Amino acid sequence: MSENIAQTMDIQRILALLPHRYPFLLVDRVMECVPKSHIRAYKNVSFDEPFFQGHFPGCPIMPGVLILEALAQTGGLLAAADMGNLEGKLFLFTGLDNVKFRRQVIPGDSLDLECSIMKMKLKLCKMEAKAFVDGKLAAEALITAAIGDKP
Repeated sequence: MSENIAQTMDIQRILALLPHRYPFLLVDRVMECVPKSHIRAYKNVSFDEPFFQGHFPGCPIMPGVLILEALAQTGGLLAAADMGNLEGKLFLFTGLDNVKFRRQVIPGDSLDLECSIMKMKLKLCKMEAKAFVDGKLAAEALITAAIGDKP
């Protein structure tokens, strides 16, 4: 898909592009993806997520590292949307900068995920990533990732 036309992705398309599976797949749907530009997706946060059993009993809060992972998966979908055959390849974190958590994410929230490409060169990609709940910023980061070979 080399055209820069907005597209959506259902769970089947997401599963075809990302290697992640339950319980670590953290993107439910892509509402808009413009290859080489930006993506908007979401994760519905439900009470029965496995991480809520221990984070924290009686006061469930989505771990910040998993919010960042959801953003990274969203960014991976953006990068993959414009590539051909991804067999034998993985998108891997190479850096996180300017990470800030602004509000808690709890069961019942819809975590809106947005990534925009800042730079893409060869196998490296730098993206601005933001997560929102009810239109309010929950987390933000600059994410750097690389496309590498599966071990």
